[in-house]
Amino acid sequence: MISEELKAELLAVGMEAARHAGALLRDGRPADLAVAATKTSPIDVVTEMDIAAEKLITGILAERRPEDGLLGEEGADTPGTSGVRWVVDPLDGTVNYLYGLPSWGVSIAAEYGGETVVGVVAAPMRGEVYHAVLGGGAWLGTARLACRSAAPLDQALVGTGFAYVQTRRAHQADVAQRIIPLVRDIRRGGSAALDLCDVAAGRLDGYYERGLNPWDLAAGDLIAREAGAVTGGRPGEPASGELALAATPAVFASLQPLLEEAGAWHD
Repeated sequence: MISEELKAELLAVGMEAARHAGALLRDGRPADLAVAATKTSPIDVVTEMDIAAEKLITGILAERRPEDGLLGEEGADTPGTSGVRWVVDPLDGTVNYLYGLPSWGVSIAAEYGGETVVGVVAAPMRGEVYHAVLGGGAWLGTARLACRSAAPLDQALVGTGFAYVQTRRAHQADVAQRIIPLVRDIRRGGSAALDLCDVAAGRLDGYYERGLNPWDLAAGDLIAREAGAVTGGRPGEPASGELALAATPAVFASLQPLLEEAGAWHD
């Protein structure tokens, strides 16, 4: 079992790394920012700033916690020997960042024994830093977060996201078409980490997406759960790349079977 002292240490390190990376991305963005590489498709991009932010984060983590493991979106993958593994998305919402849109963030989670115990999401253009410790609640700065109170599905504002692989996008559009008439409205923010934090903060009643990676999910999933949201994937399964869902308890109970029926979990 992890000690409260270790949780506090991991939170402090995660906060430090997220704040420094957020400042780098906010203040160091070049006016001529360009695509450095692509991932799953020509429109799924990496910029030089994604790479610079991950390098900064991994440097801080290596200095503060040299025995820990690390999994990062831009290629960092080391096992470690301490039982702690950091799961890092240095820039979640890269396309938003590339276009100068404000909805992007830095996501850093710490796992212990395979369980996420600390999550930090910094959203520099909002001036916000979210954090959660397992069993200790979710916070925006010094304000404790709570998801929205119960509301029926037809009054729910639901966020989602779309993949950059065209065949998957087409299926996701079909799923969204089935969900839209049943909810208040749908939002597409472009950053899974911020969408999960928005569920925690009561800005969304729910959020779902297919195709997320561990670094997209780890911190935001913990923050949403610690704010009282229910998170998961397909019925009886945790959130994963197959399907990730976070919502108020009432919306989760209504939305999960609809997503299952609509086949939101396959391409």
